[in-house]
Amino acid sequence: MDQSNYITAIGLFAALCTTAAFLPQAIKTIKTKQTRDLSLRMYILQATGNLTWFIYGMITVNIPIIFADSITSVLVLTILFLKIKYDQL
Repeated sequence: MDQSNYITAIGLFAALCTTAAFLPQAIKTIKTKQTRDLSLRMYILQATGNLTWFIYGMITVNIPIIFADSITSVLVLTILFLKIKYDQL
């Protein structure tokens, strides 16, 4: 395995860890429908950042960034949608 493959493997591992970090919150939010303690501003900023990183990854053809930020964007946008939906009830 050459150096660029090691770098990509490290990037994919980091992507997996940071993406997986949002999974428990998304599952809990979907199950409980409780969003009162979640910060709307934080999730708006996180979604904006993840979508921007995804665009950057597409432009630079960076597989770890594309992988992480496409999946994380879905999780964060799901939580953000539920935050907006359930806070209005």
